[in-house]
Amino acid sequence: MAHEALATSVAAGVPVLLWGSPGTGKTSVVRALGESFGWPVEVVVGSIREPTDFAGLPVVVDGGVRLAAPAWARRLAEAGQGLLFLDELTTAPPAVQAAMLRIVLERVVGDLELPPGVRVVAAANPPEQAADGWDLAPPLANRLVHLDWPVDAAAVAQGLAVGFPRPETNGHAKIDENRRMAARAAVAAFLKVRPALVLNVPSVAAKAGRGWPSPRSWETVATLLGMCDTVGANEDVRSSLIIGAVGEGAGIEFLSWLAHADLPDPEAVLADPDSFELPERSDRAFAVLTAVASVAIAHGDAESWSQAWKVLAKATRAAPDVATLVAQSLAGARPPGAALPLEVLHLTPILKAAGLLGDDDGQ
Repeated sequence: MAHEALATSVAAGVPVLLWGSPGTGKTSVVRALGESFGWPVEVVVGSIREPTDFAGLPVVVDGGVRLAAPAWARRLAEAGQGLLFLDELTTAPPAVQAAMLRIVLERVVGDLELPPGVRVVAAANPPEQAADGWDLAPPLANRLVHLDWPVDAAAVAQGLAVGFPRPETNGHAKIDENRRMAARAAVAAFLKVRPALVLNVPSVAAKAGRGWPSPRSWETVATLLGMCDTVGANEDVRSSLIIGAVGEGAGIEFLSWLAHADLPDPEAVLADPDSFELPERSDRAFAVLTAVASVAIAHGDAESWSQAWKVLAKATRAAPDVATLVAQSLAGARPPGAALPLEVLHLTPILKAAGLLGDDDGQ
């Protein structure tokens, strides 16, 4: 399960941190994952590096100063894709962790920008198991998905006997944008119900060095959820990734809400608006309507846009407030040549307020 979660996070382009005891094969798995993708792997051990190894070494060039990137960064940039494995993260001094932060956040090493095809994986021993270990700085921790790396005796025995299998890579799958949009709508609906979980920085240093809720980590949840839906990941993988992004408390609450929401596929709703029934719960209604509008906007064609209006027209009587919010977003994304369906004439005041209709518009 941890192997699949790692591969899913890498495929989604989300930086991931593997937590585990020394000698549990984290480096070997990352190298094997790189081989499965056909990517080069650069291993950078944080405990033996200086801040300039990540921030760049100042050099004078033509009377000016440039920050020269190290050789490992130049190799990844030249390859155009690959895995950057930041090992022993918790044994790196705080100054080195701060320098690493820019790589995870901006994908920049010195004056060199890493291409989008370069993915970041990190590994760390729990501070109590690391020599001269530090807790992970909260800003860096909040930019990573945290996965616990287990030791399975049966898997180790089988690997020693017949060889360790390569991690599954889901065929280099790319995230389905429609599924990403639906996942963003689900996260947004949950946070409307639980606004206290939008941002909750732990006061305990050890917990702040793992996953915790923030607008950034909730966006990560949406990306991971969309990728899980794209590749058909099982519930264990979904749970470990979501909890790894926002922490156990917020993650379990979101997963419980998601399971009970039972949200329909927005593509199916767009394909047959007449059979759509608006959920009675306002949070579910918001999630469905937002997902439908987002997917229609992502399609960018007149037919999808018109179908979305039919869905909103059915929802207006039961949930006018929710329909109004979504209608304003949909109104501002009108494709060229798209006509309004007759079903939405009673939404004319909303459309005029959004600038979609003029006073003499016949639709």
